[in-house]
Amino acid sequence: MNIVPEILALHADMRRWRRQLHQYPEVAFEETATGRLIAEQLRKVGIEVHPGMAKTGVIGILRRGSSSYSIALRADMDALFIQEQNRFEYASRNGGKMHACGHDGHCAMLLGAAHYLANHGRFDGTVYFIFQPAEECRAGAHQMISEGLFEQFPAQRVFGMHNFPDVPVGHFAVKAGPMMASFDCFEINLSGQATHAAMPHLGNDVLVAAAHWVTQL
Repeated sequence: MNIVPEILALHADMRRWRRQLHQYPEVAFEETATGRLIAEQLRKVGIEVHPGMAKTGVIGILRRGSSSYSIALRADMDALFIQEQNRFEYASRNGGKMHACGHDGHCAMLLGAAHYLANHGRFDGTVYFIFQPAEECRAGAHQMISEGLFEQFPAQRVFGMHNFPDVPVGHFAVKAGPMMASFDCFEINLSGQATHAAMPHLGNDVLVAAAHWVTQL
């Protein structure tokens, strides 16, 4: 892969940002220190910063020329409730929290893109940098949209990416249509009739029913 020299020059900075975020992970809607680091780095290169959307989200704006065309580049910020077992020097110092899904890397990559575009970007229009909180289980994107994300920052296209350990270094995987998985939450309530273990025929054993449900699902 041929990497743009100016991007390659940002490698040390992106590694430092990623490791700092990895060392101090914050979970959904608690990404205050994460947001401060992001806002500070955006401001360093003259990008207009709008913090506080969906509690801890950060939006950066970079304008060039006079075109009304606009795009957005997006990364997620939150960590997971996982106790890190690694022993390297930048392992998580926030007990029970870890960047196990790579959002620290996503933020570092988007900050790198922001620095490159601010210093070397040749385009006519607007780029919005969306740093989204609460991607893990808490619907941070939905909250940002409901608070008027695209009314305030009217991007005509949004681009994002996700790290993927199964893809070899130096390669990208792309496809049309949906990619990767989502999930939803639901509850199933089972009720039954208690009885003595010696007379199971007089009751309905919820535990047995639940075990069958798991198998069937």
